[in-house]
Amino acid sequence: MKLRLFAGVSVLVMTAGLSACSSSSDDSGGSSGGSTTIDVWLMRDSVSAGFQKDFVKGFEAAHPDIEVKVQIQEWDGVGEKVTAALASSDAPDVIETGNTQVAQFAQSGGLLDLSDKVDELGGTDWLKGLAEPGAYEGKQYGIPYYAANRVVIYRTDLFKEAGVDPAAIKTRDQWIAATKKLNSGDTQGIYLPGQMWYALAGFVWDEGGDLATESGGKWQGNLDTPEAIRGMEFYEKLQALGKGPKDSDEDSPPQADVMAKGKVAQVISTPGGANVVIENNPELKGKLGFFPIPGKTAGTPGAVFTGGSDLVIPTASAKQDAAYTFIKELTGDAWQKKLAVAMSYVPNKTTLADAVASDPGASAMAVGAAEGHATPNTPGWAAVEAKNPIKDYMTAVLTGGDPEKEAPTASEAITTAMNSGS
Repeated sequence: MKLRLFAGVSVLVMTAGLSACSSSSDDSGGSSGGSTTIDVWLMRDSVSAGFQKDFVKGFEAAHPDIEVKVQIQEWDGVGEKVTAALASSDAPDVIETGNTQVAQFAQSGGLLDLSDKVDELGGTDWLKGLAEPGAYEGKQYGIPYYAANRVVIYRTDLFKEAGVDPAAIKTRDQWIAATKKLNSGDTQGIYLPGQMWYALAGFVWDEGGDLATESGGKWQGNLDTPEAIRGMEFYEKLQALGKGPKDSDEDSPPQADVMAKGKVAQVISTPGGANVVIENNPELKGKLGFFPIPGKTAGTPGAVFTGGSDLVIPTASAKQDAAYTFIKELTGDAWQKKLAVAMSYVPNKTTLADAVASDPGASAMAVGAAEGHATPNTPGWAAVEAKNPIKDYMTAVLTGGDPEKEAPTASEAITTAMNSGS
């Protein structure tokens, strides 16, 4: 699932009109004179034009019998477009899709089962936050491409003034203690809006809970379990150490605007959010740092939602062997390391984390990615996000409600939404 640059909210947009399959094209692949031409759909801004050009050139040199034609797709409306393509006789050969969208597309029978390729592709080392949502009903359809997740972006100068060492923050308790020291005068220890539900999900996972679970083919909301309630109680404690609104998410107002005003010590965001803050307030250049979201114990970082992309092959593709060769190269160790450096992404394997060791934001992100999770792996989750009773639940608790009384209502709403189409 795509992560917005600063807000870090996953985007699954299904409302835009269906556009033609040719869409916006990119001819950086050139022509290698090969006997097989594959059509590849990649998403807008997932990789730079420079990286794409280098990869296609390198791939075609290594595989002179395959020519690559890349078409760039827009995130808005891509769900409908991919669904239509999978049902047609003119599907592309490789499609990049948000990791949590794979189940939706696999349900239709339109994706090639790649389970027999997992060992060859080094699947035992894949980030589970990409690999797990790339599977559906026990079969692997999506091959992990790249990941991104949230970290803590902090003001180095405000931490220094408060006598707080970010390197010493390894546990949730230490994080709370440090944030209390930072929350002084007109400085907010942390800006945490009341409805940042992906952050809540991480705290729930830390406690051993989940947003929903499946049994006997039916899904049930799980916010009313003791584990999930403990996660909400921690969120409430952390959120109180700032002035974040209790009834809106990180887009209202945008976190970048708030932190750029200079009175916020920390936010939870993808690392790219630091660039947006600096764009809004150039005086903060050189004053922003990163650390992984802390976990319950020092030895384990906090759980995070893993956003990012998988690569899939439509069953309608007539060039599946060449398509697989393309995916094998792009998700292989050599190109994954280059991609991580070029884009500050987390590579698709835990064994490749060192590739971003010199990038402060990406390296902090890679630590958290080892504890990455995804939302419930079912097409029905889209209905939950559409109405999002989790946000209503969070606001109810933060404005004085008892989580043990509010959580059952939210869980029931999740259950109804997830099973509405079954």
